[in-house]
Amino acid sequence: MSADGLEWLRREGRIVIVGASLAGLRAAETLREEGFTGSLTLIGDEPDEPYDRPPLSKQVLVGDAPADRTTLPRRRAVEAHWRLGTAAVGLDPAARRVRLADGDEVPYDRLLIATGVRSRPWPNPAEAELDGVFVLRTSREAARLRRRLAAGPRRVLVIGGGFTGSEIASACRELGVPVTVAERGPTPLVGALGGVIGQIAAQLQRAHGVDLRCSVTVTGLEGDAAGRLRRAHLSDGTALDVDVAVIALGTVRNTEWLAGSGLGAGPRGVACDAGCRVFDVRGLVTDDIFAAGDVARCPHPLFGYQFLSLEHWGNAVAQAEVAAHNMISAGPDRRPHLWVPAFWSAQFGVNIKSIGVPSLGDELLIAQGSLAERSFTGVYGHQGRVIAAVTFDRTRWLDFYRRQIETAAPFPPDFPTTDRGPDALRPVPADFPDPSLPTHGPTVTLSGYSPTDRRIVFTPARA
Repeated sequence: MSADGLEWLRREGRIVIVGASLAGLRAAETLREEGFTGSLTLIGDEPDEPYDRPPLSKQVLVGDAPADRTTLPRRRAVEAHWRLGTAAVGLDPAARRVRLADGDEVPYDRLLIATGVRSRPWPNPAEAELDGVFVLRTSREAARLRRRLAAGPRRVLVIGGGFTGSEIASACRELGVPVTVAERGPTPLVGALGGVIGQIAAQLQRAHGVDLRCSVTVTGLEGDAAGRLRRAHLSDGTALDVDVAVIALGTVRNTEWLAGSGLGAGPRGVACDAGCRVFDVRGLVTDDIFAAGDVARCPHPLFGYQFLSLEHWGNAVAQAEVAAHNMISAGPDRRPHLWVPAFWSAQFGVNIKSIGVPSLGDELLIAQGSLAERSFTGVYGHQGRVIAAVTFDRTRWLDFYRRQIETAAPFPPDFPTTDRGPDALRPVPADFPDPSLPTHGPTVTLSGYSPTDRRIVFTPARA
């Protein structure tokens, strides 16, 4: 785009953001902060103004905060046209129009896709409709689950031992509600942090009274004649009497509305470059369509240019700011999204934080503290360099290991003056499951090229 065209865009252009949650809001604020004065429209399928999701599985469930009081703070007025409660159902990039469920079409000059993810549903629709079966992603879902937990169910079944499932189990125990966690992997958190750390998570759950069942799946949910959940059947042949089941089987990226658009979008997200510009199905980058937040997947130079899909609060903010800046900037002024993945979770009285991509690690070294005390720093190595770190109640080390990741420091790290615990004798295998097998609740997904993504027919050139 010429300088005159860019100036027109900044003053009078039409920018549409599909996705009115954290990434969409922060992108809108950044656009206004950086001088965009044109038309700005935010489209969201939920009727509520943007709200914060992390408290839903923590403070909201235990009653420390009402679900309708988690609205995200505004950094500034965005002066936007809000289309809330109306989902986008289609995109025509050639005509530069977004089609809405109510039949309207919204034109744009620049488009940001920030549609995020939704909870993966229970695979049996009839069982999913039983009274007592819940998912947890939206504030309304959190409010309904909170009311049911406050009523004192006889037993809650959490299906999935990832971060969300573990936080829900923690909330149940804080409320004094009996809870069973069914995890198909060998430990909770195994897909996100590996089996070594997963064993500590398992000890933590059992120490707080969780009935943890690993290496099992739930094969069916049974209701009574009135349609109320009453029993769950497990793959080991046992059955549990439960009246609440929370499905915590991970998430699904909201890309179905992009089918037929010609963009590089599918179940693993919307492919974009480091500047958040979306690829089309031919591998060509667009210049008027961008992506940010949980729905985006983009290459990261610190991690072998793997395409990373990140379900992280901080990533949504940082990527939205980069995308917004690049949407209204000339090529030389654009910047890459190089945020180092970071994640936190509070469960069973322990503060868990990670930096980097643990699931890329081959080996693990407990560099500070002790596994036995459940207070430690674990450092992950991959191909001889530090790739990630996780802390249990030892957050003061995270900035140090962030610098190690950013500088591709060697693994195992050799810092004789640091507080090495009795577990820090030598690296051990991190014990991640086979990546071809599904696990619950990873927060970082490595999603490089797959032959199944190929949707173009190549024909030989004619002489």
